[in-house]
Amino acid sequence: MSPHRAQIVSAILLLILAIIGICLLILPVKEVKMPAENMYGIVLDAGSSHTSLYIYTWPAEKQNGTGIVTQHSECNVEGGGISSYAGKPGGAAKSLQECMKHALKEIPQSRHHQTPLCLGATAGMRLLSIINHTESGRVLQEVQNELQSYPFLYKEARILTGQAEGAYGWVTVNYLLENFVKYGFVGRWLNPGRSTTGALDLGGASTQITFQTSQKLENQDNLMKLTLYGKTYTLYTQSFLCYGQDQFLRKLLAHLIQRQHATGHLINPCYPRMFNISMNLEKDIFDSPCTKEYRPAQYSQMTIKVVGNGDYNQCVKTVSEIFNFSHCSYSMCSFDGVFQPKVTGSFMAFSAFYFTQKYIKEITNITLTSPSRAVEAAKLICNMTIREIMDKTNQSEKYMKNICAMSNFVQILLTNAYHFDEASFPSISFQKKAGGASVGWALGYMLNVSNEVPAESLSVMKALPPKCWSGIIFLFVVFLLFVLVYGMMICSNANIRGEDFRF
Repeated sequence: MSPHRAQIVSAILLLILAIIGICLLILPVKEVKMPAENMYGIVLDAGSSHTSLYIYTWPAEKQNGTGIVTQHSECNVEGGGISSYAGKPGGAAKSLQECMKHALKEIPQSRHHQTPLCLGATAGMRLLSIINHTESGRVLQEVQNELQSYPFLYKEARILTGQAEGAYGWVTVNYLLENFVKYGFVGRWLNPGRSTTGALDLGGASTQITFQTSQKLENQDNLMKLTLYGKTYTLYTQSFLCYGQDQFLRKLLAHLIQRQHATGHLINPCYPRMFNISMNLEKDIFDSPCTKEYRPAQYSQMTIKVVGNGDYNQCVKTVSEIFNFSHCSYSMCSFDGVFQPKVTGSFMAFSAFYFTQKYIKEITNITLTSPSRAVEAAKLICNMTIREIMDKTNQSEKYMKNICAMSNFVQILLTNAYHFDEASFPSISFQKKAGGASVGWALGYMLNVSNEVPAESLSVMKALPPKCWSGIIFLFVVFLLFVLVYGMMICSNANIRGEDFRF
């Protein structure tokens, strides 16, 4: 190739490169935000009868400082609650190991060190703390040491107050109902501007009621303020220790023993007729601070035979006597002298509330929509035999022997204590899950924890619009083909002239 021709070709190539470079400079470039990886969180709900582990996840960027949290998975711990391991060193820690292995597998290893790990113990541990504060501290320390041995971001293992348990349950309910934030059709999380929903929780050892109110709270112990998604909510919340399902049933038996001066034989009007069972007075009834006031000075024997007679009227009377409706130093009370403003708005009832109404419906085909329907259902149930009840629910007598008592307890608690009437009772929805997540305090607790977890910024990439990008690719391809063809032509001409061609 002559020098003159080579210069022309070089000029053309430089011109093409210049055009491509100019295109890269002047074409519009967009900043594309790439979503950060998800964050994870672990909450262990250490209840009075069992422990559950919940894994939650949320985008690393947050909405007004709070994560958009969803339930990833859950694991139920084998055995009883951690309070049941009092006097059994090592038992509480060992019981958590299988579910912690589940968490190690479920959460990406790259996120382990950033994953907050928390344990909240509820009424079971609150009771143990009353009975034996030293042992309660030992169990909690044992659990803490176990959790700190995992590669997660350990936050705390503590006993929740009843008010905190109720408030976190309220947060869970309203989050799952999308009363705080909702994913809009425009592709953004929006505040839907909805009214909030009250929360009714019935556990094994305590029950909680929490709702938003604008009424003056006469007792400041019932006041709690929470800030979520940039908004502050004023709540009434109250927890009643010893009024959970298991402890209420103990109190009922203790009250009957005291009233009948029973020694070896006890008539229980809330048990199905002809049903009988032998119970250990210490283990099954009086081994709890909730029954301390009923405890006799001494036992003539350690066991008692309890016989049911299925008497609705006597059952509802006995259950009512467990509550104290006579004393109130405020303008209005629920029971046991506790202040409560008038219930307003809708409510969600969960945990043992849900299961009780579920069994009521299975047995009687009556849905709890009013106080009168609740009374009607309780009357039908208390008139059935244990076999009839078990056949309709497909449940064991261990649980079904108490369904008459629980039907009356729920009806009295909601109507006489919380003051739901024919007008407000229909606003109660009984739920186990909502939005694919279990309803309870754990999710609300994790939402609060997500406030403390630093948000990650979205990663930013420079990107061309698709048509511009395609055009540049096309130019590069044409240029590449031109170079290849031109190179082949030079090689071919060199061979024809017999020249030794070298680059």
